[in-house]
Amino acid sequence: MEVGDARYVRESEPPHAGLIALPRLRPVTDPAPLLIATSPDGVCTVTLNRPARLNAVNPSLAEALPRAMHEAAADDAVRVVVITGAGRGFCAGLDLSEPAGLGSTRAATLDPYHWVGRWVHGVVACEKPVIAAINGAAAGAGFGLALACDLRLMAASAVCTAGYVRRGLSPDAGVSWFLPRLVGQARAMDLALTGRDITAEEAERVGLVSAVYADDVFTSRVATFAATLAAGPPLAMALTKRLMLGSSEASLDAQLREELTHIKTCFASADVREAMAAFREKRAPVFRGG
Repeated sequence: MEVGDARYVRESEPPHAGLIALPRLRPVTDPAPLLIATSPDGVCTVTLNRPARLNAVNPSLAEALPRAMHEAAADDAVRVVVITGAGRGFCAGLDLSEPAGLGSTRAATLDPYHWVGRWVHGVVACEKPVIAAINGAAAGAGFGLALACDLRLMAASAVCTAGYVRRGLSPDAGVSWFLPRLVGQARAMDLALTGRDITAEEAERVGLVSAVYADDVFTSRVATFAATLAAGPPLAMALTKRLMLGSSEASLDAQLREELTHIKTCFASADVREAMAAFREKRAPVFRGG
């Protein structure tokens, strides 16, 4: 199967004793704008699957990603989500060769989150770590998708750009919200108003990405990073993400109260009992999310 073959999406197959579990293929009736694979250790990889267009956004992709995020969020077998792109690009923004469909119906016209706004809601609402594996160009809404993720890992040859001003456009996909919070107002203004390219080296230097990996080891390093997160305590990670995302809108007193509430929840969990037992027994804990 070629990477861009849209006739299939992937699911994880339960491992057999003594064997490494491999993804199995299931046919779907419609062309799939996404490829989805879940590993036995709980890493769900969502691959934007329009490689011939550098995974640029068209209506089917805009609709598919929020659904995939909702399903991953509801699946207890999924512990971490990785979003990446098929082929050479992460996501090149709006596909200018297809109608955007921004207001094709009255409901769409009146929906304030129509189009890629739902990408952002899907990522942020998922109370599991979401990693953007930026394997290639991330532009416009693709840049916004990466910014909405909790963590960003970048291939050394990849570039990012807000890019909107190059096409006479203002930002969408949460770029104007996330970018100042990540790099500060002055640098965000520079990146948004110039629309210039951001190299992997600059992205790491200014704090846009957590790590940059050489192209030839990028996939394996992302997999290792994601597997390490997936081995962590799911409940504590969900509550940590909830606290971090809510902190920018909360007062210190309110945040302290939320922290106390959530840590009490953690102390009552089986995962904390397992962590304490592992500490006493000098072994690595095995977290099951209870």
